[in-house]
Amino acid sequence: MKRRDFIKLIGTSVLSFPVSPLMAKQLLSSDFSNWTSYRLTYQIDLPGKGNSARLWLPLPDTNDSAFQFTQGSNWNGNATKASFGKLGTSPFPVFKAEWQGKPKSGLRHVTVSCIVKTTHHSLDVTHDHATKNSALPHSIKNYLNPTHLKPVNGIVRETAHAILKEKHAASTVDQAKAIYDWVIDNAQYDPNTRGRGQGDVKAMLEKSQLSGKCVDLNSLFVALAKAANIPARNQYGIRISESKLFDSIGQYGDISQSQHCRAEFFLAGRGWIPVNPADVLQASNLEKLALDDPKIMQLREKFFGTWEMNWLTFNHAEDLTLHPANAASKLPFFMYPYAEIDGKALDSLDHENFAYKITSGELVGTGAKF
Repeated sequence: MKRRDFIKLIGTSVLSFPVSPLMAKQLLSSDFSNWTSYRLTYQIDLPGKGNSARLWLPLPDTNDSAFQFTQGSNWNGNATKASFGKLGTSPFPVFKAEWQGKPKSGLRHVTVSCIVKTTHHSLDVTHDHATKNSALPHSIKNYLNPTHLKPVNGIVRETAHAILKEKHAASTVDQAKAIYDWVIDNAQYDPNTRGRGQGDVKAMLEKSQLSGKCVDLNSLFVALAKAANIPARNQYGIRISESKLFDSIGQYGDISQSQHCRAEFFLAGRGWIPVNPADVLQASNLEKLALDDPKIMQLREKFFGTWEMNWLTFNHAEDLTLHPANAASKLPFFMYPYAEIDGKALDSLDHENFAYKITSGELVGTGAKF
């Protein structure tokens, strides 16, 4: 059976699809010469064994943003049923597919494509000194709460307070910058870490093993910021293009293993401020440049307040349960394809037994640049 579904219309003009008044205002005031369009495509092949299978895919965030929006998504394949929906009770998009019985072709196959636009995301906060007493919107206070892998008490709080005391940081910006600098000065990028890491901040601090990849390193910033009473969160997504700064922090074409997370903190009166200590450490390690190398020092200053948008975000969901109920009790985050056969979860990082390919293509005019 072949099915197709759309969650938004893909039109020829930027306002030919449904948008909120806020997004419409942002789009109308944007310089679209600075936006880049991409096609993100999943090609999933699940084994034909077992009597049933289920699949969940994280999709590009469709919520209002000044740096990213999704124009449309579609799918085809031999799933018994499939749909675009929301990630549980969250506002984040997800694709879900189910197979009943063994497919005649031998494999359970589905292809999902999304059209996404991104633009440079940078906020200058170097001269912004909002006080710690500035009121936080009620909806933001949730981002002070701990998660399973990012507690805000014990050693996490002790470390955060020690950082702020040493740096004599008073304003929110100064405190966030002190934590950002501490992560870069004390942590290391480890290319041998499986996947993108787990982000178990308590274990990292207790074992004095401050190493890993983007989930570990950016989670360290987020947990310490929360412990300092600064709302913060990880944004989970994927690299979709080359970096204009360093080859080691970009990927284009086959991006099957290019999942990547970023971090941000909330500043009253300004909103969410992008930061990216993980890519500073990754560039330093993979480009074999010391932290005091001028190129890394420049990147370090740039990535406090900037995301290079050769990347897109899926969601910032954590400690979540997929719906309908999945085999895993809870997922710490949702950045990889997730699948089950006969109710048993497949390892998303075992590419021999869970085959998937993710590709990116830049859209130029009416075609794509591959």
